[in-house]
Amino acid sequence: MGSLHRIAVLCGLSTLMACTMVQAEDWKVVKNEDGIKISLSEVSGSDYKSYQGVTLMKTTVAKLRALQDDVVGACAWIHECKSQKLLKHEGDQSWTYSQFNTPWPVTARDSVLHITTVVGADGSLTRNLEGLPNYIPEEKGYVRVTEVKGFWKFVPKGDQVEVIYQVHTEPGGSVPAMVANKFVVDAPFNTLKALKERAEK
Repeated sequence: MGSLHRIAVLCGLSTLMACTMVQAEDWKVVKNEDGIKISLSEVSGSDYKSYQGVTLMKTTVAKLRALQDDVVGACAWIHECKSQKLLKHEGDQSWTYSQFNTPWPVTARDSVLHITTVVGADGSLTRNLEGLPNYIPEEKGYVRVTEVKGFWKFVPKGDQVEVIYQVHTEPGGSVPAMVANKFVVDAPFNTLKALKERAEK
């Protein structure tokens, strides 16, 4: 019975490990260049994939935080950002409004984000992102992004910082599949690359 019990336990562990591996494989690496790894994941009930960008930067959490806190200036390193402004700041929470360029024939997009900052005991910093499409009236000439859910995470690793940028977006209106598929790769890659250039100066 002892041997049978051990086999049963081993089978149980194998099944558990297999489940864990399946969950880990939900993210598929689609680009790995310049030290930046981009992965995509299907989202149940959505036509649009989640994207995740991960990289190491030779900088500090404080510098990365300062670059993000400059809401207007941050537009210079966010992919296809046309303009950005701070609507409100209250404690560890901020509300921002952004306008984005889009390729023809897609109508330009804008979005309102509610950002909550969480400082970890390990010195890490997390910015949780949530879209609030009805926070302010819609702007003429723009389609409001209907849903944003994601986060930024900065984790100190010796003299470097691991940066994780993960988002799922419902862009609103009609977006051709080819444009959407290109965006979910270009947005995290170009954003992280431009942020890295500034953070490592």
